[in-house]
Amino acid sequence: MNSQFKRLKGENLILMVLTLLLIAGGYIFLRFAYHVADSMPFSQEVVLVILGTLITIFITALLLNKQTSVELQKEENIKLLELKTDSYLELINHLEQIMLDARADRSDRVRLRILASKLAIFASSDVLEQFEQLIRVFSEIAEDQTILDQEGNQLMRQLALLTVEMRNDIVGELDDRAGVTRKWVSSQIVNNNEVLVS
Repeated sequence: MNSQFKRLKGENLILMVLTLLLIAGGYIFLRFAYHVADSMPFSQEVVLVILGTLITIFITALLLNKQTSVELQKEENIKLLELKTDSYLELINHLEQIMLDARADRSDRVRLRILASKLAIFASSDVLEQFEQLIRVFSEIAEDQTILDQEGNQLMRQLALLTVEMRNDIVGELDDRAGVTRKWVSSQIVNNNEVLVS
């Protein structure tokens, strides 16, 4: 992301320099052509029209270029958001199945390892850190392949904490703009989880 920012910054700098060169060149050309065309009727107007057309074409090209790069950036962000959301939901659905079965076998462990690799590609550092805590709890309670109620509650609490980080990773900026604090969201998610503990 940082290299992309530097690239966009470099492109913007080049476009600004080209714009300044066009304006300066246009001004020099206008001064020269205006005085040369002084003796011919309507030639000054023709020079102004040509110069105006060139400037309009150049500015339009700059705006279209910028619009295209913004649209590409937006599309990349949407695809990344979809990828995160799908993977996070896949993880939650897998843990749901483990909890409903009240057991964890080798295939569940393998699937969690694969999900860990998926998350490593795009998840935020906070999500990865909290996922590690969930995996540690899961490994401890699933050694005997059965998950008791109390162990299930531990796992669900870790999942709630992981959900807080996932939410922050996906909609954290929206929460910030809406004035919703991360602490409030965290307490709400954990409290909702604990209300249902039997």
